[in-house]
Amino acid sequence: MAIRSFLLFLLCFYSSLSPVLSLYEDQVGLMDWHQQYIGKVKQAVFSTQKTGRRRVIVSTEENVIASLDLRHGEIFWRHLFGSNDAIDGIDIGLGKYVITLSSGGSILRSWNLPDGQMVWESFLQGPKHSKSFLLVPTNMKIEKDNAIVVFSNGGLHAVSCIDGEVLWKKDFEAESFEVQKVINPPGSDLIYVVGFAASSQFEMYQINARNGELLKHESATFSSGFLREVSLVSSDTIVALDSTGSILLTISFQNGEISFQQTPISNLYEEFSGPAVIIPSSVPGIFAIKTNAVTIFIRVIGEGKLEVVEKTNHEIAVSDALPISEGQQAFALIQNAGSEIHLAVKLAHDWDTNLLKESIKMDQQRGLVHKVFINNYIRTDRSHGFRVLIVMEDHSLLLLQQGLIVWSREDGLASIIDVTTSELPLERDGVSVAKVEHSLFEWLKGHMLKLKGTLMLASPEDVAAIQSMRLKSSEKSKMTRDHNGFRKLLIVLTRARKLFALHTGDGRIVWSHLLRSLHKSEACLSPIGLNLYQWQVPHHHAMDENPSVLVISRCGPSSDAPGVLSFVDTYTGKELSSVSLSHDVAQVIPLPYTDSTEQRLHLLIDSDKHAHLYPKTSEALNIFKHEFSNIYWYSVEGHNGIIKGHVLKCKCTGDMAKDFCFDTRELWSVVFPSDSEKIIATVTRKLNEVVHTQAKVIADQDVMYKYISKNLLFVATVAPKGSGEVGSVTPEESWLAAYLIDTVTGRILHRVTHHGAQGPVHAVFSENWVVYHYFNLRAHRYEMSVIEIYDQSRADNKDVWKLVLGKHNLTSPISLFSRPEVITKSQSYFFTHSVKAIAVTSTAKGITSKQLLIGTIGDQVLALDKRFLDPRRSVNPTQAEKEEGMIPLTDSLPIIPQSYVTHALRVECLRGILTVPAKLESTTLVFAHGVDLFFTQLAPSRTYDSLTEDFNYALLLITIVALVAAIFVTWRLSERKELQDKWR
Repeated sequence: MAIRSFLLFLLCFYSSLSPVLSLYEDQVGLMDWHQQYIGKVKQAVFSTQKTGRRRVIVSTEENVIASLDLRHGEIFWRHLFGSNDAIDGIDIGLGKYVITLSSGGSILRSWNLPDGQMVWESFLQGPKHSKSFLLVPTNMKIEKDNAIVVFSNGGLHAVSCIDGEVLWKKDFEAESFEVQKVINPPGSDLIYVVGFAASSQFEMYQINARNGELLKHESATFSSGFLREVSLVSSDTIVALDSTGSILLTISFQNGEISFQQTPISNLYEEFSGPAVIIPSSVPGIFAIKTNAVTIFIRVIGEGKLEVVEKTNHEIAVSDALPISEGQQAFALIQNAGSEIHLAVKLAHDWDTNLLKESIKMDQQRGLVHKVFINNYIRTDRSHGFRVLIVMEDHSLLLLQQGLIVWSREDGLASIIDVTTSELPLERDGVSVAKVEHSLFEWLKGHMLKLKGTLMLASPEDVAAIQSMRLKSSEKSKMTRDHNGFRKLLIVLTRARKLFALHTGDGRIVWSHLLRSLHKSEACLSPIGLNLYQWQVPHHHAMDENPSVLVISRCGPSSDAPGVLSFVDTYTGKELSSVSLSHDVAQVIPLPYTDSTEQRLHLLIDSDKHAHLYPKTSEALNIFKHEFSNIYWYSVEGHNGIIKGHVLKCKCTGDMAKDFCFDTRELWSVVFPSDSEKIIATVTRKLNEVVHTQAKVIADQDVMYKYISKNLLFVATVAPKGSGEVGSVTPEESWLAAYLIDTVTGRILHRVTHHGAQGPVHAVFSENWVVYHYFNLRAHRYEMSVIEIYDQSRADNKDVWKLVLGKHNLTSPISLFSRPEVITKSQSYFFTHSVKAIAVTSTAKGITSKQLLIGTIGDQVLALDKRFLDPRRSVNPTQAEKEEGMIPLTDSLPIIPQSYVTHALRVECLRGILTVPAKLESTTLVFAHGVDLFFTQLAPSRTYDSLTEDFNYALLLITIVALVAAIFVTWRLSERKELQDKWR
């Protein structure tokens, strides 16, 4: 009886320690990490008041406005605007408000400088779309109200800085008038609006800043025309180029009178031989032009005359002018020189005087300096000191001061365009497997703290100590593989054409590489990174080789621009080689074949439907020829509504005749009528997805066989009117059709129509099922539908015992050219959220149950059990279906707060979700990226095949010892009682 009571106690005790979905406070950061970024900075304004924190306000290309700490570069606060709300300008008003202009000048907002709370918002309307300009004068008051001047939508607005009220408005009705500058001379009540009309007319408007009254309008014609870029060199003078880019025009509008002064660039620079461009800057009396890789700095002297002050062959960046004292303005000039940058701070009216001159070592993997912003401070000796904020080619942000890099931010990671993974190196002899605890005291102290945490007796200090110990003792950040497969490298390609390797353990950057093959050059003027592919994944006989990735790029924004291939070592980040192609890259097909060095074969399809084989080796060619007749692929022409199937025909003929080039022929085509259907989404299965079994045992021991094919394509089409934004059409005008198409034969296996439905459509395909998300116009709600497809040709094998004993025909060959006997099951459910991305968990053997990972409109990732999307769900499931785990049917999918993978965190501007199987079957690795990054480990069916990382071995040992002692004591007591009973 005593033994039974003790065992019951132990059972209850350990049941209370069973794993749950929630995350304990001391587990934060053990299995996940979250990184916040802002993107490439395009504007910056410093706030260095004597009271309050010193900060810099920035706006970025990712439509983020943020306040950064000047000491460490950390984010004080930030706001992400929508993708249709691009930021046009920022400034600081009255020293305490951040003013932002966005949406093409349509929305003006004011934010509280210390905490980023919105103060007011104004909507500015106008007669036409135009350039936007934001001006925050320091001393412009209208009826005791400080005013903000905004030019947008073809009108000039004066807006109150206090409450956002529009004080006055002046419209510019001329259709062809294109504004170039809005100028408010210091201490003046006049505003000048200057620009070009048509191609050869200069226009100047003089406006009263207090009431918006038009005081003067002048125009002048220049027969040769203008290029649109101008440089402001004083409050009444701008410099422009003529339409040929060979003549500089100094345009003065002093006192409202327009005058031109022409200066051929050849008079200033004898070796001039091509069109020039003006480098955007705002420095009084000085501007810069670039021609033939030479940058020329020119000074404007009296009556519009020009003189050259310096010429350089280095890439340069120039800041705007900064007032440092009364009548004096300074600007920063940075020249790139290999592994160093040369920084000079000069006076605007005295080029030869350097207020600061420094050389700073710079990592060449950051590329060139793209933008410069300058700020000054007063040193203890009352002299001027300067801090310089620079934006690099790789989109990183750095603060320079006193010849040093004070801090840096890798904000290029806010614009990831593709991700893949790489294994870490194997652990070699001599590398320790785990850190040994140094003393018995530390060992006892650690386990006592863990015991207090288990019994919920730990104080906040103890919780912090436990978390610190776990992070220090964790092996998750080692640079070698682990037996569970949790440690990997995330290889990411950014919009800046830079590769990063991130460690999955803690998210740190292991290496980064700015691809030299994608630098701008005469041969490649506008390089664009496209995709990443695993090129070499060593196994078995090729373990001495380092893994590598293939980067596909092209030299221009058009789809027919020639391609570039780069091969990068994933252990070191070294670019092994690069190839500039003579053809474009319309499609990349990774083939399921590798050569003796484990290099994967790839087919590159150009726009003329020629197939090019890589790597270009005789071994790869022999492997390819052996599988020549088994290679099929498809192409989608979304704009034409056509899907085509292709097959290889023979080697290329004509100009493309090469050993590794092959002609193709069209095998089939599916044409969607343009008047009734438009393709909006296509998705197929992952090439590396593992399916554990084709059989699915259902209620009553029946068996259904999944139709497993890597050649299935899901296609979603909508009515042409329904391809716009949600709610832009009526339910009668829109419908959505979903297709399952065999890409080898072009056969449509299934089609379903959702009447009154509209896109956008997000879909994921796994095993034999596809889930897709869309909007139901009739119900005014989002929906998710599921389609499962089963193979009926194996209907004779419905007995489980036949499957167990091997008496089935599952190994009989299948040909896609024979018409498959398939059935489909489908169901639709309401879903609360709009969706940005959908993925599905993947595991090493495909045994673990699946979960859908849904990127919601709130920039969080929700894990939804696939069982909720089972098309066989019914309102009243039978007992057998309940035993199978069938969930009763409801019209909506549940949103369980504990199922958010990202917890309370947000991945701002979520763009993609990547899932990677670990070696441990129960666990999948999840990486979500947008402006922010998030990584975690997920166990859809719990960690049934391992103990958790924080399992308390000391408590287990104490329990075992206590159990053995209890057994021994009770045995002794029982023996003693029996002896006493015998003596009675």
